Amino acid sequence: MKYAISAATGHFGQIAIRELLKEVSASDAIAIVRNVDKAKKVLPEGIEIRQADYTDKGALIKALTGVDKLLFISSVPGGDVSRETQHQNVVEAAKEDGVEYLAYTSFADADNAKSALSSDHKFTEKIIKESGMKYSFLRNAWYLENEMSYLKAGAAGEDAVYAAGDGKIGFALEREYAVGAAKVMTLDSAKNVYEFGGKPVTYAELGQAVKEVTGKQFEFKSVSDAEYRQNLIDSGFDEMTADIFVGMQDMMRDGELDVASTDLPDVLGHELTPLTDAVKEVLNR
Repeated sequence: MKYAISAATGHFGQIAIRELLKEVSASDAIAIVRNVDKAKKVLPEGIEIRQADYTDKGALIKALTGVDKLLFISSVPGGDVSRETQHQNVVEAAKEDGVEYLAYTSFADADNAKSALSSDHKFTEKIIKESGMKYSFLRNAWYLENEMSYLKAGAAGEDAVYAAGDGKIGFALEREYAVGAAKVMTLDSAKNVYEFGGKPVTYAELGQAVKEVTGKQFEFKSVSDAEYRQNLIDSGFDEMTADIFVGMQDMMRDGELDVASTDLPDVLGHELTPLTDAVKEVLNR
């Protein structure tokens, strides 16, 4: 059985590779990467490294030859080639190579999500279903690390604003999502859908956790979209980037990341890191 992980030199991919090697032989593990030199420096010895970029379908077909199971880590949006095109290349290459099973890092409650951030994931899930391959959708809620600016502000005793209101977010550590993904890859009977995430909390609750960890006094203040956007621009963000961040806050306020599920701790085999401990872990890096 040959296991492959794409985007393997990213933080998520590196963790997933190391976790996979706890269950399978290094000779059965394949890392698919854009930069082979980087891969040789950051990935474990003994695994096979194959070069391919999501924008190059031909290279993907070559890289996926002989692969039985693929962990397909979604690409970063905003590239010169659309994420839909990149993802379609991966799925079509996997199907052409006869990959039996594909696990894809998707978006929380993708069936019902309406935000712009979810659209590429909904498209990818659709084409994976249509491919005929066996699959698991790893619907990740939100990495706590995504809120580093808030964590650092609180640790410095600085106030910060948000526009997500009372929306709840299923924060968990990136390493927990990555370990969960690797564990799913080794299951004999994986589910088609996993809703991965932590216990949903508001920004106010996140702020309280930061206060408990740091002992600092500050305020995470809920403001309107317009106030939040202007605060970003005043901080040096360009208007386009500010609009993207406003969209993320709207998504959170609308409850798209408020998905209560035990799938992640169930797959890990233990409870998730408590929020205060997770905050401490991120701040201590």
